Amino acid sequence: MTGLPEGTRALTAQLGVSIDAELLTLALTHRSYAYEHGGIPHNERLEFLGDSVLGQAVTVMLFTTLPDLDEGALAKRRASVVSTLALAEVARGIGLGDHLLLGRGEEQTGGRDKDSILADTMEAVIGATFLSAGPDAATDLVLRLTQPLLADPERYGAAMDPKTSLQELAARVGSLPPQYSVVASGPDHDRRFTATVVVGDVMTNGDGTSKKTAEMAAALSAWHAINNRA
Repeated sequence: MTGLPEGTRALTAQLGVSIDAELLTLALTHRSYAYEHGGIPHNERLEFLGDSVLGQAVTVMLFTTLPDLDEGALAKRRASVVSTLALAEVARGIGLGDHLLLGRGEEQTGGRDKDSILADTMEAVIGATFLSAGPDAATDLVLRLTQPLLADPERYGAAMDPKTSLQELAARVGSLPPQYSVVASGPDHDRRFTATVVVGDVMTNGDGTSKKTAEMAAALSAWHAINNRA
């Protein structure tokens, strides 16, 4: 791992796996950064690979460890850890946003904390692990990172339908229904949406490539904030 910045070496130590320096740098390179630096390679191919590795690792683990659950219950548990919202939570837990290579526009609009960018980069890191350390190491990484999410049964309903879950939780704690507002930014070919939801004195934000995904991200964040308080 020579040649990596000190902060990135700390990231690999936290991941608990040795990843080739060039592959890790590629995994952290967002397309906006690549475009501003002469069209260098970016992390979307690694993201594609990591998505498959993630899905297989979680699916096999759930199938083999929970033999009494039917397909629907297994699907809910898988969704609770492989969704964009869940992966972004995992990424924040390891401080992945601090290590992203972003273009100026994404940097200025809070790209280091955008759910979609964090989730995509997390998948790219998994893909880089697969290529650098092999399938077993990649599977081990996936299971270590997602175990805290799988251990929380309250997540399953919220991960599948965060807006409904938030509305139900608001009613249980005596708050008014959630109120959403959404703003759009960026060019037509790369439109981004940021949603804000207010529930009582709780206000959270979420981002996505559509109004729906942005509202879902904001709703899940608010659900966590209210649920933890309760």
